[in-house]
Amino acid sequence: MARLDPHSYNDSTQPETETLDWRARVDFKTQRLHAEVTHTLKEASAGPLDLDTRDLEIRDVVDAAGRPLPYILSPSEPILGSRLRIELPPGLRQFTVRYRTAPHASALQWLTPAQTAGGQHPFLYSQCQAIHARSVVPLQDTPRIRIRYTAALRIPKALKAVMAASFLRREELGVEAEEHYEMPQPVPPYLLAFAVGSLAPKELGPRSRVWAEPELLEDAAAEFSGVDDMLRAAESLFGPYDWERFDLLTMPPSFPYGGMENPRLTFLTPTLITGDKSLVNVVAHELAHSWTGNLVTNASAEHFWLNEGFTVFAERRILEALEGPEVSALHGALGRRALDSALQHFRAHPQLTSLRTHLAGVDPDEAFSQIPYEKGYLLLRAMEDAAGRPAFDEFLRRYLATYRFRALTTEEFVAFAEKELPGVLTKVDAEAYLHRPGVPPGAPSPRSLRLEAMDALRGKVPTLEQAKDWTPAEWQLYLESLPREVPRDVIQQLDARFSLTQSRNSEVLVAWLVAALRADWEPAVSRTEVFLGEVGRMKYLKPLYSVLSASHAHRSLARTLFKKHGERYHPIARQGVELILSRA
Repeated sequence: MARLDPHSYNDSTQPETETLDWRARVDFKTQRLHAEVTHTLKEASAGPLDLDTRDLEIRDVVDAAGRPLPYILSPSEPILGSRLRIELPPGLRQFTVRYRTAPHASALQWLTPAQTAGGQHPFLYSQCQAIHARSVVPLQDTPRIRIRYTAALRIPKALKAVMAASFLRREELGVEAEEHYEMPQPVPPYLLAFAVGSLAPKELGPRSRVWAEPELLEDAAAEFSGVDDMLRAAESLFGPYDWERFDLLTMPPSFPYGGMENPRLTFLTPTLITGDKSLVNVVAHELAHSWTGNLVTNASAEHFWLNEGFTVFAERRILEALEGPEVSALHGALGRRALDSALQHFRAHPQLTSLRTHLAGVDPDEAFSQIPYEKGYLLLRAMEDAAGRPAFDEFLRRYLATYRFRALTTEEFVAFAEKELPGVLTKVDAEAYLHRPGVPPGAPSPRSLRLEAMDALRGKVPTLEQAKDWTPAEWQLYLESLPREVPRDVIQQLDARFSLTQSRNSEVLVAWLVAALRADWEPAVSRTEVFLGEVGRMKYLKPLYSVLSASHAHRSLARTLFKKHGERYHPIARQGVELILSRA
């Protein structure tokens, strides 16, 4: 027995699934999926086969002729869920599992009509990263094993289903409809994604459209109208786009992430819709994943930096191509600040600040941080500086071509880099990035004239003239550089001059609210109360709940707000906030 992924029951000596045929009926009344999945194995086999499940009610397991197969569903373990062991008879290549999901399935969020923009219809969406696909489908839930799939979703006829796959057809059957999809390229299980609700599309370009609730559609289409320019810029850097379409789905406010890179249908938080396209760098990040993450994938969560460090590097190269090196440097400075904050957060667990982690017994959601994103980016930037941009660009293209539609480990990356860029890893002390905590002292740091101007204003209240052309990134850098103990009169001056409490840009607003709450600025308290009922993005929930719960004056308010709004948040986000409140 060899379990190569500490977060999966998958045994590497057992056969692997090649394709899935998944059929599910969406039951909003009971908040369950009534489903069956047919696995086709890469080769016929016999003996035990272990699948990952979480809170699934298994009805039966049958072969292609409908004959029952013996199986055992083990008791659930806290992180892994339950192992489903199926005994395969000799020569079997296909079997079907019939089951239903739990109302509290960790990958699914069921929204009432009142929790949507339109207020008329319910909404359902999935979020399977890192190891939540097993709560929707019994399968080998490890990114090491990529699968192709077909899917059919039975839904109320008034609604629309969308999937991160190629649409085939819609059939209307009385009061229900069935939507059929196919994913022809092999993907890791965490990229299985779908949503059901009152949704409408609008074309953005020849390869892209945006989906949203009708009430949000025009604003979303205007915000994301430049996506084709991003797609062309990315292809010029990283090679042809392998997924045919790059469609976008504007999610309900409870979506816990800024975006999720599901191929063919990226999920995006509605907090990106600011009216000025100032947060579309998140779209660049999710697009970059089409190469780094979706095309070339980490073999397990222990190598997560291979997904995210590469993607941050690619995102900033796209931004540089579209908006210039000054803007890219501003985002690099924000990233370094986020990295320093994450290192401080994990100071009691320094082993989680290395890029190559060891996560047996650790929930990947609890280990999640900006470290693999930003420390991974710094390693790649150091390699780029050492090799020179032209040579590093060629290396990156060869890397993507070599591991296309495959998963790899950190060790395999190191071997490839040693072969393709001899001596570069030693020159940048890659060992320190990969296997030691913290950031090496010689790590690259962003430099630009705009950053120098920001540094000159440190500790000062800018004039209207000085800040008139600031981007949201510059406002974030300024606000996050304020000392923890800011005099209340400084906060009052800033708000009177720039109306920051009313900012429509969520990144700027949260940076402001954190600073203003520390100063006990009353308008910030009331704005925070409203904001925490409007959003579910963890990037905003965690700092706001943290600053509230750290204050004796506001700790009870934090608990009251979570009690009031917690059910609106995604299960992953609820877990994160509960952890913050438990430590207060």
